[in-house]
Amino acid sequence: MMLTSAQAFLQTSFLAVLAKGGPVMVPLLAASVVSLTVIIERCCFWRRLHTRENATLILQYVAAGDVEQAQKLAHASHHPVVRVLLAGLEYRQLSPGTAMAAAAQAELRRVKASLPILDTIITLAPLLGLLGTITGMISAFGIVSDTGLGQPTAMTGGVAEALIATATGLLIAIMTLLPYNYFRTKVEQLTERMEEQATRLELFLCQRGA
Repeated sequence: MMLTSAQAFLQTSFLAVLAKGGPVMVPLLAASVVSLTVIIERCCFWRRLHTRENATLILQYVAAGDVEQAQKLAHASHHPVVRVLLAGLEYRQLSPGTAMAAAAQAELRRVKASLPILDTIITLAPLLGLLGTITGMISAFGIVSDTGLGQPTAMTGGVAEALIATATGLLIAIMTLLPYNYFRTKVEQLTERMEEQATRLELFLCQRGA
């Protein structure tokens, strides 16, 4: 019973804050929901990639001359690095370097998916908060021009709207920036891993062809 009362109080307080923030709180709330959804999806994506990629084992098979076994092992994996190596193995007689470069571009598009959305929210949320600040101040000064300075509480309502919108926009941007930088770092590390393993595979294939 006490928990239900506390939840009702929190919901009422939350709705009251939204109401005080003004109309701009609606797009800000939508931006926060989109940001949270993308962050959860990207966390699940990178968690799935923590499984063993088998790239080192594939290169060991190629170095030993067992290209067929390496190709079979690569077919069983969906890791981006392994998919790049698989492209090099499948086109080893033609141009493995070009095939791996094309595969790397396709895989990087997949790992970078939704990051532009987070980047947009990081930029957009503070701007929406600033818009709320401007509309709140316009409202406050409009009340002053209509009623004079005899009702200070009426003016503080507009100021509160401005401050709530600004704080919300900054909070959303900050909470989105941290995971966005984390995901960007993961993409950079994966890109370096792709380049390293692709170069190793190309060298091993050249040695076998020599």
